[in-house]
Amino acid sequence: MKHDCHYHPGAPATWHCRECQAYYCSRCMPDADTRRHRALCPKCNKAMQYLGAATETTPFWNRIGAFFRYPFHSDPLIVIAICTLVPLAAPASLAGLLIWVLLALALFKYTYAVINHTAEGHLKPPPVSVAFTGSGFSIVILQFLVFIVIGGLAGAAALLGGPLLLMLTLAFAILALPASIMILAMERSVGAAVNPMKLTALISRIGSPYFLLYGYLILLTLASGMAQDFALNHFPFWLSQPLSGFLNSTFTLILFNMLGYLLFQYQEELGFTADIQDPTEEAVVHQRDRSSRFDADIDMNLKDGNYDRVQAMLNDALKKDPEDPLRIGQLYRLLAARNNATELYRYHPRILSWLADSNDGEGIASVLELLEHVEPGFRPDDPELAVRCARCLYNSGHYKPTLRLLQDFHKRFPDSEELAPAYLLVAQALANGMNQWEKATAFLTFIQKRCSDHPLHEQVPVFLEQAQKRELIKGPKATFSVPD
Repeated sequence: MKHDCHYHPGAPATWHCRECQAYYCSRCMPDADTRRHRALCPKCNKAMQYLGAATETTPFWNRIGAFFRYPFHSDPLIVIAICTLVPLAAPASLAGLLIWVLLALALFKYTYAVINHTAEGHLKPPPVSVAFTGSGFSIVILQFLVFIVIGGLAGAAALLGGPLLLMLTLAFAILALPASIMILAMERSVGAAVNPMKLTALISRIGSPYFLLYGYLILLTLASGMAQDFALNHFPFWLSQPLSGFLNSTFTLILFNMLGYLLFQYQEELGFTADIQDPTEEAVVHQRDRSSRFDADIDMNLKDGNYDRVQAMLNDALKKDPEDPLRIGQLYRLLAARNNATELYRYHPRILSWLADSNDGEGIASVLELLEHVEPGFRPDDPELAVRCARCLYNSGHYKPTLRLLQDFHKRFPDSEELAPAYLLVAQALANGMNQWEKATAFLTFIQKRCSDHPLHEQVPVFLEQAQKRELIKGPKATFSVPD
């Protein structure tokens, strides 16, 4: 039975803590070692059970195209080519017959290796060497023994119960054949592969998808037979024979790849765990770093309602890295959601700077409103920060807060380089936002008299002319000139 993540409903769980009885998805466990199946519960710090990557895997019915592409990777193509073309060049003698048998065994061995390889999470085919080297050829003998035992059971059923029991036995054998192949591939046991109880258990654990797969296998078998028949009837013998062999091998690999993938997809129900071993678009790689673990802990604590805990975590993080924009943003959102004006005041220089960098005038306006409760008439002590925030407020249409933020700027920061930009913003807010052209002209005149050394001074006459004509006072002109 598959479970959803406790913190992300709809996301399949890949880890289970028996102590807490909690299920976690990969987003909750970015620091888990999935290859070694090791992870510690974020709550009780005890080892957890790995549920396998199949919970996040695409269902087999959505991967039909991948199954048909499977035999056309380089390794299976080489195996098919060797096993199909070499017998054609073999002499018509006992030696040629021996070569044909050996290559048929190699191909048969490779197809069974595909089941194991796929069930272990390898979405790419096994290498060519699997077909021609090492052990594993006994699987062919085991499969023949399975067919012999099934035939014997069918004969015994005919003797004991007549045609009706024979037909029922054959019907069950045909229905359970894919399950028998899967069990034989995984356990290498004839007894297990013909055990009705074991076959029924496998089918019941997989459930209705088994019968969906069975329908696909029937269609594959029919398609393979029709394709081979077409090749034999419409092409000359020298072409139809290798083409028929190629088609038969291709469809067999597709079929066995589907059986292996079904085992992988339902690994939890079948009692084993496996990961996606090959780097593909389906394998999501999670960075195992402290930052990801920290974000996951914040997410879980927020969903558990542990807001004080989250705030303490962010405070500690900002002690280590005071200018971390990610943590500043997270702290701002938490404090704003809790209307915690006291803590906002404590961190206001960093939070306002972060909001200004984000060009978030709405956020700045809401923070300033909250800070008014802590310090009536609040204004930043940093002239540059004040101008940056005022510019964001002006651009978002908050004209009165812009004026309040820059009120008495020349008295508070008489020698600041930001004086001219500050009062230009005041003039723009008065003129463009509030239609107070006379007051805007007064501030522009102040810039002209007081800030003669500032680069904006040269453009003040243009601004004054715009104000006189009651046109929008536009910001300073951009320049692309490179200083000498």
